[in-house]
Amino acid sequence: MTELHVKPEKLRPVYMVLSPRSLHYAKLALTTLLENSEDTLALHLITDSMQDREQLFDVLSGLNHATRHRCSVFAESDLDEAEEERFARYPNLRAFRRGHPCWRKITDPLLLTRPGAEMVLLDPDLYFPNRFRFEETPANGLLLMWQQPNCLLPPEVVRTAMDANIPLARHVDIGVAHWRLSSAMHELEWLDWLIGKLGGTALPRAMHVEAIVWAAIAMKFGGGYLDPERWVCWQRTQARRIRRKLGVSGTSILKAEPWKTLKCFHAGGEAKWWLQEFSQNGLAARDLTASMQEQPLPFVELTPCRYQCEQTAKSMIGNLGYYRLFGAKA
Repeated sequence: MTELHVKPEKLRPVYMVLSPRSLHYAKLALTTLLENSEDTLALHLITDSMQDREQLFDVLSGLNHATRHRCSVFAESDLDEAEEERFARYPNLRAFRRGHPCWRKITDPLLLTRPGAEMVLLDPDLYFPNRFRFEETPANGLLLMWQQPNCLLPPEVVRTAMDANIPLARHVDIGVAHWRLSSAMHELEWLDWLIGKLGGTALPRAMHVEAIVWAAIAMKFGGGYLDPERWVCWQRTQARRIRRKLGVSGTSILKAEPWKTLKCFHAGGEAKWWLQEFSQNGLAARDLTASMQEQPLPFVELTPCRYQCEQTAKSMIGNLGYYRLFGAKA
């Protein structure tokens, strides 16, 4: 572990799995997070090698607002001992940690957190345009961002879950997630069971498997969606696809977002590549720290019938050449 600026006051624990190879867009996420968060943060960056750890620490050391927060960087091997201790009885969790690097957004915060403590989990392709506070993490259950399409892939793992009668939440976006383990950490046993049911060591090493796991956690432990008007997931809608085909720039498309009212913008897909140039236009930050969500919007289940309808529709428009014309499936 490499640590910067330890502070004694109450800190909100925030976790991000990050490779230095993503810094060309993730540095904006880190900069705006540390600058605009009214909360004092205990930021945990989780990376791969020792070399990656030192590189990320150097980046944090150069950020102006890092001194207000406690920032730590962990290589994968830094947490191996904690894995042996906390996951000793959970072979599926241990194998999952060795799968796709994105899956460590689930496993590694579980190794760093304390029983009963909140976890705020972030993707690296975020942008915090205004002064804000994170919402309160519920005592029980999960908070996730909302998006219109589901990003549960690959289909064979979704069907495995449904065949095993494992409910999955629809509209799940995992750019920002809040969770808190119980004092007994009994959730670990269920998570190990879940991963085994989904395929265990035979799971395809696909990034979006992580979203399936979060969707199952949501339906098992409850909670709800963050306010989609404050915590926005960018969507590659039909209108935006057409505008891009007509030559409209990405930065022009981003100008249409309601920036003055956003706490967080999840720049999924190609939008992450446009943000750096767009942010340099000097948007004036608003103070949204008094705007706190009273109740989360309840999770909506993705039923097998609904999922089959969605898959059939995607197949039909794919056969018509839609994705060849407008790009990959959203």
